[in-house]
Amino acid sequence: GFWVCYILTAASVGRRVPGTGGLAVAMAVGALVTLPLGARGAAVVVTDPGLVLLAAGTALLGSVVPYTLELAALRRTPPGVFGILLSLEPAVAALAGWGMLGQVLGVRQWVAVGLVVLASGGTTLSRPRGTRDRGA
Repeated sequence: GFWVCYILTAASVGRRVPGTGGLAVAMAVGALVTLPLGARGAAVVVTDPGLVLLAAGTALLGSVVPYTLELAALRRTPPGVFGILLSLEPAVAALAGWGMLGQVLGVRQWVAVGLVVLASGGTTLSRPRGTRDRGA
């Protein structure tokens, strides 16, 4: 359900706000909402320049770049198609972990990945026809 909310909200913001302004506001709000949870850890990070650089790199590669690319894709792709592609992320992440880091998933983990993909794809495909595949 949260995937559907994310896709529809991102599509709406992408249509209404040009460029990446909507994404910048969403990131700032997200940072403020989670600030109380991470303030203690952040206080430790800011004392070490190496950790600040690592945190900035993680923020760019883990949030800013992927969400910017998703927003660009969502503007060019109907939400239903985008939802199907987005549902493949857990499987792609598992394969990347295996290929790049040598992480091996057991049967239970692969079943979990498959269930996430099926649930996300099923949610996207089972929406009423009037809400599916509206232009982004």
